[in-house]
Amino acid sequence: MVIPRWIPGKVSGMPLLIAVLLLFPLTTGNEFHLDIATQMALIAATVVGLNLLVGYAGQVSLGHAAFFAIGAYGSAVLTSTYGWSAVPALLGSAALVAAIAWLFGRPLLRLKGHYLSMATLGFGIIVAIVINNEGWLTGGPDGMAVAPFSIFGFELSVFDDYTLWGVEVTGALLWYVVAAFLLVVAVWIALNIIDSPIGRALRAVHGSEVAARVVGVDTAHYKLMIFVVSAIYASVMGSFYAHYTGFITPELATFEHSIELITMVVLGGMGSTFGVIIGAVLLLLLPQLLADFQQYEMLLFGLILMLTMIFMPKGLLPTLCQLFTRVLDRSRLSARRRDET
Repeated sequence: MVIPRWIPGKVSGMPLLIAVLLLFPLTTGNEFHLDIATQMALIAATVVGLNLLVGYAGQVSLGHAAFFAIGAYGSAVLTSTYGWSAVPALLGSAALVAAIAWLFGRPLLRLKGHYLSMATLGFGIIVAIVINNEGWLTGGPDGMAVAPFSIFGFELSVFDDYTLWGVEVTGALLWYVVAAFLLVVAVWIALNIIDSPIGRALRAVHGSEVAARVVGVDTAHYKLMIFVVSAIYASVMGSFYAHYTGFITPELATFEHSIELITMVVLGGMGSTFGVIIGAVLLLLLPQLLADFQQYEMLLFGLILMLTMIFMPKGLLPTLCQLFTRVLDRSRLSARRRDET
């Protein structure tokens, strides 16, 4: 099955995304801002993969943080404990996650609705318990240190400075470039999947599984496929996140983290690749903006999310695009009437 290449008419948001990512470092030299932006890019790339499962295939997963944590701990254990280099550790963790997603996905994806949600929630809880209890391997509740990311002898650390082609750059800026590149690649792959026969099959499954089966779509195959793909997204980004932060804890696998990921998809707009990126950015940025309100921070945070869902039930980007289209149509209609008179 051939996946289409770059289709300019269908990826108009890609140039804007690249422009924003390129211009951001020019607007700030603050390493704290670069740190926040790097984490945003890695989490946003994770959510892009989750959106394929939730927004396009219509399969709700409340345990997706488990795959993120397995990728992070897999790379951490293989590099720090067993001396693997970063790339083989990342690939090995992704392969492990793919196998786990395939093994558990086959029975789980036979369920529908809230039964599927509860089953994926149970899977996430199991992973969190294992990470907490197997202290000899994962460090338990105290977490574990992660070796810096290295490739071909080049070690990338956020705390070091580097000279590239005669130009001195900080490790924070280099990590931001890596995270931005990963986000662009994640979006490009997702857009190509969406515009392929796979994407059309996923939308058919989301619309009606019975109707999809009637027209010959192997719904079980496509649901399992996209479940594995979204898990690999989470694993790869989890591995990079572990190397970037240098220290990980079982909080990566908690139910709260899974809810945070699914909230980003719903907030930005299910089925909108660029919308979920906006959702991830806003959800990670809001606590920083509301920090000055101290004891009212969580109250305001919840109120903003609640009002957004009430007045923008389709998500931020789809609602804004729909509003813009209506305004544009009205202006065209008004102009046409003026021309007729």
